[in-house]
Amino acid sequence: MTTSFGSATSTVIPNDPKIRMQSFTGLKSLHSIALARNHRVFTLPFSAPSVIRAVSTPVKPETSTTEPKRSKVEIFKEQSNFIRYPLNEEILTDTPNINEAATQLIKFHGSYQQYNRDERGTRSYSFMLRTKNPGGKVPNQLYLTMDDLADQFGIGTLRLTTRQTFQLHGVLKKNLKTVMSTIIKNMGSTLGACGDLNRNVLAPAAPLMTKECLFAQETADNIAALLTPQSGFYYDVWVDGERFMTSEPPEVVKARNDNSHKTNFPDSPEPIYGAQFLPRKFKIAVTVPTDNSVDILTNDIGVVVVSDDNGEPQGFNIYVGGGMGRTHRMEATFPRLGEPLGYVPKEDILYAIKAIVATQRDHGRRDDRRYSRMKYLISSWGIEKFKTVVEQYYGKKFEPFRELPEWEFKSYLGWHEQGDGALFCGLHVDNGRVGGKMKKTLREVIEKYNLNVRITPNQNIILCDIRSAWRRPITTVLAQAGLLHPKFVDPLNLTAMACPAFPLCPLAITEAERGIPDILKRVRSVFEKVGLKYNDSVVIRITGCPNGCARPYMAELGLVGDGPNSYQIWLGGTPNQTQLARSFMDKVKVQDLENVFEPLFYYWKQKRQPKESFGDFTARIGFEKLKELEDKWEGVVQTPPARYNLKLFADKETYEAMDELAKLQNKSAHQLAIEVIRNFVASQQNGKSERVI
Repeated sequence: MTTSFGSATSTVIPNDPKIRMQSFTGLKSLHSIALARNHRVFTLPFSAPSVIRAVSTPVKPETSTTEPKRSKVEIFKEQSNFIRYPLNEEILTDTPNINEAATQLIKFHGSYQQYNRDERGTRSYSFMLRTKNPGGKVPNQLYLTMDDLADQFGIGTLRLTTRQTFQLHGVLKKNLKTVMSTIIKNMGSTLGACGDLNRNVLAPAAPLMTKECLFAQETADNIAALLTPQSGFYYDVWVDGERFMTSEPPEVVKARNDNSHKTNFPDSPEPIYGAQFLPRKFKIAVTVPTDNSVDILTNDIGVVVVSDDNGEPQGFNIYVGGGMGRTHRMEATFPRLGEPLGYVPKEDILYAIKAIVATQRDHGRRDDRRYSRMKYLISSWGIEKFKTVVEQYYGKKFEPFRELPEWEFKSYLGWHEQGDGALFCGLHVDNGRVGGKMKKTLREVIEKYNLNVRITPNQNIILCDIRSAWRRPITTVLAQAGLLHPKFVDPLNLTAMACPAFPLCPLAITEAERGIPDILKRVRSVFEKVGLKYNDSVVIRITGCPNGCARPYMAELGLVGDGPNSYQIWLGGTPNQTQLARSFMDKVKVQDLENVFEPLFYYWKQKRQPKESFGDFTARIGFEKLKELEDKWEGVVQTPPARYNLKLFADKETYEAMDELAKLQNKSAHQLAIEVIRNFVASQQNGKSERVI
């Protein structure tokens, strides 16, 4: 199998002779002569792009006009026989790890090779497996299977991810085929959960029976099916070629096979992806108006259901160009929000998605993976040029973007009505890590009541289809395992997220998941020190590296690892995740975080406008003023606190029960009791009318 790339042209950006962009005219497969003849080349009458320094790279002297450089991963893909070789041989060897090429290819199968970075000396290799669950839907059978696999072949825990999937850590190479085949045979899949193709498609996790929500979930399922690889490599490697595929809606098959506008590789086993797949990962989310539980603007494509006055879905607004990843000290890499592309009728959504994917496939950069995401293509071209190219693949003009209401972050925690007579219960899981007594209890409840499950984009879990009569016994059992109603959980924890980072992530620079519990406690202490109320909350997200898996660049307070025990501080995101944060301070050592937090939170309390969030406050005041306030900071003027003699426990039995529950959350009985009381008082004072039952 050979491939060739369209020629590259260098566009000198005005006013800066040291900067030049590489732009690709397309990817062509030589899999067939017919394909080379049929693949359309677009000639666009656009003038030179405006200055966009964020995606520029230094000029190198041109010594030849040969084919442009390709990244090593592109060569691995080309030589892999559609993501089979050498992975199919490497997994059969006696070594605990696989070679470099197979390490890249196994990502397409939904797995990463890792090793324990806490250990010194010989590396202890293992594999992380990630499932594919469009909209976070997990059938009962699959949940129980994943729970079993975590104990039998993993590290005894399950990780709920920010893309509504499971991650299973610690699988040894010798057990890979057993684990993969077991997932496949129990209504699951890991195909495409990683790698250069469409990842898991997000959708609101709540199992609400409204027309809009049902249509959003159906659309997410159809997009996931449309962009699922077709060449069979996944099943060849893990179940010896046996297929375990459900029937697809006819509209999905029709859209995939349609080549009216030259979107397909007609003679390839991968009609949409071709032999080279996409230049980089590709992320899509679907939602309904107001519901930004999916962080819609952080995706390559964001799809929003648009309905008429009767609630009947009519079509979709489409955003494009979002993405979080960046590299420290390289300003040419950056997080980016998606921007409006246009509106399409509901019957055209699959064709529009396919056109956007084809545009990125043929024009995204393949020479340097740091610039291969679609956000860089759009930043380089501009949205109008991008739209014109997409429309030629689409075969139509996009209609004007429809007006949308304000976005809200919806957690769906607590008890709610589904709309069909059943209830669902959203449970907060700190950083998505399900283990210990919590894991055992969830297993018992899900198995006993035969419940289906959904994973949220905020690393939480929803138990679905619960009868009213089951509510009380389920609530009691869950509380005993530390799974409390959200009004009894610290508000800082409810919106916080962290990536796994150490010890298994090979990209981690510092701690995230293991460090966030202590950091949140310290933030709470600072809140108390500066006089903020208990229900004053801030969206805090922490990642161990700049790749942004926990989406820290959308947080009101983002901590991004930039060295050992060190973080870059990002400020200015909003509670509804519609505004990009900006870098405020570099190289803040973990032991010095209070020196940054105290003045920021103090001045927020003193100078904020009515109901102004922390993120909006920092954006309004501006970083120059904030740094000036930081420099002048001399500490909080303390007044002696009034002392109260509170006897919280009237009897030994109550104390022991509370102490046992507190240990599950790494707290003392007194801390947990005070927290519960504070939350209850705050909820009564707020008088919220949220539909929680």
